[in-house]
Amino acid sequence: MTTVTDLYPSRGASEVSTPRQDPVVWSEPGTPGPIPGADLQSYERDGFLSVGQLIDDDEVAVYRAELERLVTDPAVRADERSIVEPQSQEIRSVFEVHRTSEVFARLVRDERVVGRARQILGSDVYVHQSRINVKPGFGASGFYWHSDFETWHAEDGLPNMRTVSVSIALTENFDTNGGLMIMPGSHHTFLGCSGATPKDNYKKSLQMQDAGTPSDEALTKYASQHGIKLFTGRAGSATWFDCNCMHGSGDNITPFPRSNVFIVFNSVENAAVEPFAAPVRRPEFIGARDFTPVK
Repeated sequence: MTTVTDLYPSRGASEVSTPRQDPVVWSEPGTPGPIPGADLQSYERDGFLSVGQLIDDDEVAVYRAELERLVTDPAVRADERSIVEPQSQEIRSVFEVHRTSEVFARLVRDERVVGRARQILGSDVYVHQSRINVKPGFGASGFYWHSDFETWHAEDGLPNMRTVSVSIALTENFDTNGGLMIMPGSHHTFLGCSGATPKDNYKKSLQMQDAGTPSDEALTKYASQHGIKLFTGRAGSATWFDCNCMHGSGDNITPFPRSNVFIVFNSVENAAVEPFAAPVRRPEFIGARDFTPVK
């Protein structure tokens, strides 16, 4: 069995910072694709890219209708791929939607979506994770500050930072309804968190992050150094962001829901191995083991 070097130690006795060992943009300069060169440079510097209108209003209506169908289907609610709010017991997320819904499967294959992922990652890509996030008004809880790669590396076994996420808004993102926040430039440093990973940690972490959570001191340092960018935009807008960005979102106590579809693309050249800092793999609906390229 081939041993893969752990470039990013985490879940040890103490927090540790490691300079990024990987490129941010993996494609060669001038490689054709839907992202202009200046925007790729911005993505490399800041770790994110906003697109004001990735899909149009008619398409938004189709995806919104499909989201509503899924979250109101009793069979979907009963499936382990659905995560509910601890307090309200409303559906918070539905995972692996590109497999359970042909509507969202078509979105994953859309060149406006997968083409950008290929351009950033410099290779064919597969879906490491997909989900719809439902953040209804009046009390939907947020996601605490974290780096996705810290979890995907520690618990899913992704060796390198060759993964990109896209969040496509299906409702308007105001500055008040629990929108995505990112610390620009934070993706250039890996923060290895302290504390061992409990078995079946995913069951708790999908509702409330615990293991893999940075300390207050580290977050204060990051925020002071990088600042915090809050993303707003109309339905149909999208935000692409690097897997190692420090990000999170607040609670939504407004009447206005915030729903989105979230797709994680990983390079086929960065396929998952065994977890680097967890006793067992997470389920495949959270961390895929099917590395078939999106076509």
